Amino acid sequence: MPPLDRLREVFRASLELPADADVDDLEYRGIEKWDSLAHMALVAALEQAFDVMIDTEDVLAISSFTAARKVLERQGVDFD
Repeated sequence: MPPLDRLREVFRASLELPADADVDDLEYRGIEKWDSLAHMALVAALEQAFDVMIDTEDVLAISSFTAARKVLERQGVDFD
């Protein structure tokens, strides 16, 4: 699975969204399900799916789907 599709899948699974949910413009607290507890589950799922360790600063920086992608790119994940 391409990394961008994997990222979308992690967002959908972690936030308990339908398989066809558009997550590309999703922002933290933009939906009721993305609260602080779900945020930590999302971070853990991202770490597992992409085999990275996300530090505290980056955990806080993940404020949207786009921000998560940028954090993962800094960790060496290639989305292109």
